[in-house]
This record gives sequence, C-alpha cells and structure tokens, in this order.
Amino acid sequence: MKRTLKILGYLLGIAILLVGTGAAFIWFRGIPTYKADIPAHIVGLKVPRDSALIERGAKIAALLCNECHRGNDGKLTGRQMNDLPPEFGALYSMNITQDPEHGIGKWTDGELYYFLRTGIHTDGRWSPPYMPKFPLMADEDLYAVVAWLRSDDPALAANSREYPPNKPNFFIRFLANVAFSPPPLPDKPSAMPDTTNKVVFGKYVADALCACYACHSADFAKQDALFPEKSLGFYGGGNPMLNMEQELVPSANITMDKETGIGNWTYQQFYEAVKFNKNPKGGSLNYPMFPHTTLSDTEISGIWAYLQTVPPIKNQVARYQSKTN
Repeated sequence: MKRTLKILGYLLGIAILLVGTGAAFIWFRGIPTYKADIPAHIVGLKVPRDSALIERGAKIAALLCNECHRGNDGKLTGRQMNDLPPEFGALYSMNITQDPEHGIGKWTDGELYYFLRTGIHTDGRWSPPYMPKFPLMADEDLYAVVAWLRSDDPALAANSREYPPNKPNFFIRFLANVAFSPPPLPDKPSAMPDTTNKVVFGKYVADALCACYACHSADFAKQDALFPEKSLGFYGGGNPMLNMEQELVPSANITMDKETGIGNWTYQQFYEAVKFNKNPKGGSLNYPMFPHTTLSDTEISGIWAYLQTVPPIKNQVARYQSKTN
C-alpha cells in the first residue's frame, strides 16, 4: 500500500511539474508571433479609391470597427477595452488612424488586407483572440474596408495618440497559445454571394461579415471562425458579455426556439431590434448590442431568412435588467 501511495505521489508531482512548466512557458512566451508571409499577389494589391467602395467600407466599419477603436474624441485612435472581462488583463484597441508611426499610415493595401484576414501585423505580432479576424469575408467587402481606411474620413486623420502596451493576463495568453491561431488565407478568390438567394446572402451577412454568432453563441473560447456553425451553442446565446460598467450582460438566444429564443418575434420586431436597437418589450436593447443602422433592408431580411434555417436551441438566458429601465 505504501509503495502504491509513493508511486502515486511521484506521478502527482510529475504532473504538477509538467503543468507548472507549461504554464510558465505560456506566461513568458505571451502572445505568439508569426511570420508575415504575404503572398506576392497580395503584396502588390492596389485597392481602388472610388467613392462607392469607400462608402461601402464606411458602412462596414460602422458595424465592425468604430465601436472598439473610437476614442473619447471620436477619432479612431483606440481605447481601453473596459467591456472585456478583467481576467483578460489591461488591454487597448489599436490606433487605426493614418498616423505613420502610431497608426497604419505606413501600411500598404496588401498588408492591411493580410492583417484583416489573419490578424498578423507587419512585424509578425499577432492580434489576440478578442480582435476579430475575417477569413470568410468577400474580397470586395474587404477591399471596401481598405479603401475606407485610406479615405479622408475625419475620424481616420493622422493622430499620434498612443496607449501603454497591452498587458494580457494568463487566460488570453493561454487561448492565444493553445486554442487559437491565425486563420489561413482563402485558397481562391472570395466572391460576394447572390443577393437574390436570401438564405445564402443572410448567412454571409450574419456569419462572415458581421460575425453575429461570435456574441450570440455560448462562449468566445469555443468558436470556430472558419466553420461558425461548429461553434458551441451556435446562436443560442448565453455568452457572458460585459458592459462598460463591467456588469454581466449575457447575449440573447436568437434561434427560432419559441420559448427561449425569438421564434415568436415578427420580422418587423427583428428589423427594429437590429436596425434601431429597439426592444420588442419596450425600451432599448442593452450594450454591447448597438444599432446597426448601416445594414440595408436586404441584409437584415437576409439575416432573418437565414436564422429560420439555424437549428433552434432551447436555452433560457437570464437577461440583464438595466438600472435605468
């Protein structure tokens, strides 16, 4: 018996040593770096600066970029991410103005395209999991974002605002080393879907363009950016999100389950919730949800049609009650 206990003690000690060694490696390594291996056809990319493309890029930016990168002065100089869990550490979003030193003024169109796809900076630094990557977005929409970033939008005017270096805690370092890695570039041109096929187009808008599933699934750490439908609790909500006051605001179940989802909503209620942040029960929906005013009627109706095809999930989410309501 003593011999058995002794062996178990040795095994436990070895296990603790291995876990400790692995944890130390992750901590001191931090967020991994990757070679910015940009293919030749992307290195030489020159995105047109036509007004239609810039306008489309501005609409996409209002959905995906501005909320996180807007500083207190309205410029896209970044901000402290107070709506991230404290276990993520002290984190700041990137200055994406045209400042050549502190922003993206020196980046080429190809470098911007590559970064938006993979999250890899020109110097090999990799943006951690809380920065979205867009491996499924159509080339045309990605070009539009690049065109907008090059535009004369006042919010993008060169600004030297600089924040302290990010200090990711162990959880983010662990995810970046173990659970996530840069998504691959598409192996062929990524075309816009047919807008007349509402379900296909709605899937593109919801999953590839806006990544609605990222908030409205169960857990950020258990998502699949290449195959969103494999994400845990796909559109079933419950993801423990935070508002700016660090209060828990679980995401809503937006599957068509009639008891716990939005299966009893009308299209008009869905439209007003998405477009204007209007709560069908009265008042406004709570942050982190915000009005998606730049989504077109075609895009919203497409999302609605697509959600009809997503398998319903019975998941009663304990909804946040605003102190002001």
